[in-house]
Amino acid sequence: MRILISVDIEGVAGVWTAAQTQFGQPEYERARRWMSAEASAAVRGAFAGGADEVLVADAHGYYANLLADELDPRALLIQGKPRRLGMFSGIEQGVDGVLLIGWHSRSKTGGTLAHSINGAAFARIWLNGLEVGEIGLYAALAAEFGVPVLMISACETGAQEARSLLPQVSCAVVKWAEGARAGMALSPEASRNLIEKTACEAVQQAGSVAVQHLVEAPVTVRLQCQMPAQADVFTLWPALRRDDAETVSFDCASVEEAVRSLNALSVMATSSVLR
Repeated sequence: MRILISVDIEGVAGVWTAAQTQFGQPEYERARRWMSAEASAAVRGAFAGGADEVLVADAHGYYANLLADELDPRALLIQGKPRRLGMFSGIEQGVDGVLLIGWHSRSKTGGTLAHSINGAAFARIWLNGLEVGEIGLYAALAAEFGVPVLMISACETGAQEARSLLPQVSCAVVKWAEGARAGMALSPEASRNLIEKTACEAVQQAGSVAVQHLVEAPVTVRLQCQMPAQADVFTLWPALRRDDAETVSFDCASVEEAVRSLNALSVMATSSVLR
């Protein structure tokens, strides 16, 4: 059994501020060690649950955060950007389940450091009318590959979002948000123990977890930008329609195409035109 573990940072226990998630900031180095330790805990749990092979996809920012020498050596590490399937790189190799570690809720939800792909540019995202953040978007991608999402570790808001979309998902709640940048968390040791236990149980139950098809292709994507200037830039791409001052939409033949298009728009949002 091959398992993919996708690791973000905003849902890691002890991470509360944007500075902790950004390369070059003093507290980032400590946060990335916590991130790496939670990833390793999930790897241990996956193998204990019956996995024969574990792929770990670094899924935050530039996808180069996890410390390779602090990761369980049995895992295969996927890093670097850009990647065709973004946060789920490795799923195309054929996996039996996905674990989400350190993930977060979508923008406008009040969870810890909540955002959707690019917090500076993307306000809200809908697929065929279903509002999604990264959890929903990538769960839809997993379903297109016929793969169930088995587990998430996150704050309680992220876990609730996952459970609302994926009723069978196992949740490891490692912190409780009191606003976007404050709250209460388990200790790093306690969070790792919980993640390892939850990952083990989730992988053991992989065969009984149904694939949740959240949307069916073709997919119409609707994207509300944070400001009209971003919609100005995005609609330079001929495939995009301008719905209103801040909102664009476009059609995709598949969820994979939607994911790749949104990630391309995120890169466009860094254009010097918008600075």
